Amino acid sequence: MNRYTYLLISCLLFSFSCKKERSANAAPVYFYNGPTDSLKVNQMSIVASHNSYHQKTDSIIFDFLTTLYAANLLPSQYNPAELDYTHPALALQLNQGIRGLELDVWNDPTGGHYYYREGYALKGLPAASNIDALNQPGFKILHIPDFDFNPTNYTFKDAITEIKQWSDAHPNHLPVFINVETEVAAPGDQISGISELTKAIPFDATAADNLDMEVKSVFGNNLDGIITPDQVRGNYASLEQAVLAGNWPKLAQARGKVFFIVNADGNSGDVYMTGHPSLQGRAMFVYTDPGTPEAAFVLMNDPVGSFTSIQKAVSKGYIVRTMSDESTTQARTGDYTKMNAAFGGWAQIVSTDYYTPDARAGTPGWTNYQVRLPGGGVARIDSIAAVGQLGLGAIKE
Repeated sequence: MNRYTYLLISCLLFSFSCKKERSANAAPVYFYNGPTDSLKVNQMSIVASHNSYHQKTDSIIFDFLTTLYAANLLPSQYNPAELDYTHPALALQLNQGIRGLELDVWNDPTGGHYYYREGYALKGLPAASNIDALNQPGFKILHIPDFDFNPTNYTFKDAITEIKQWSDAHPNHLPVFINVETEVAAPGDQISGISELTKAIPFDATAADNLDMEVKSVFGNNLDGIITPDQVRGNYASLEQAVLAGNWPKLAQARGKVFFIVNADGNSGDVYMTGHPSLQGRAMFVYTDPGTPEAAFVLMNDPVGSFTSIQKAVSKGYIVRTMSDESTTQARTGDYTKMNAAFGGWAQIVSTDYYTPDARAGTPGWTNYQVRLPGGGVARIDSIAAVGQLGLGAIKE
């Protein structure tokens, strides 16, 4: 190859690697970041944050919960030790290399249902939050009404707006996976004998449609910037058939885009799928079991007990989400068993509360526990899903 041919090829490769301006009606721009962009989106593994919006509740409520829990007056999910963590803003997490987020959403079609924090009332304090956004109609984000209610974003629409703005500003980013946990059980549904506690508004067919409408209000009716179930299904008879045939988009096509996946509480996943076989026309995927027409994403949160099952699911073409730590246990003990199993099983989405160590690391009761991909980086080639392709290594962003 002579010097001029080499220069010509170098210029062509450079032109592919740069973002190009395009009109609103132009064909999509595909990015070229080297051989890994020929991989499918299920052939990479990333680190995600768990309950990405979560801010530790204030000390008054935290101490109150501690007292009630010690007296065996609360269910196990209200253990304050498990609520003792805080995340930064969503955009900051994305800047730190997180490519998966989780948002807990609560149905509030007329607004105001979660405006009052009844945990304060139980302490004889004013319960009004004085937060205007909580009076607006639409899905709210919080962990546990009345007790664990401090998010980085009060509304689902505000959260996904922040994500879209970050995505627009980083058009070459690897796809971001957004778990949307549809909550249907609040303290008033779980704790008997205290009538003042808030109950959840059911997630019904209208709520399912409203969830998609809120996504469209931010990303547009054509869902530009989102990988949808329809896109993955293509001409296959079902979404699962497409997934098993490897019809996921390539990274070159998925850069700058996001996936939404319903992580259903109760029967809300079934509600979201009803009337939409293979999720036709829906904005979001749903975590569901293999063997169903809608199966594409699979939830296996125990990477130790489900180690073999995770590997089998990944090898078949599903995208699996698992957890590298639970509550605050690993941050306190420094135990990496679960994280090592999560990475060793090659689930594509590994969720954690500790992509950076807890701010109290090194003080009594806290360790430097941190979850990072082996070798660092934002993503790595999945050795099971991409077996025989390109070897192993980081995926350039």
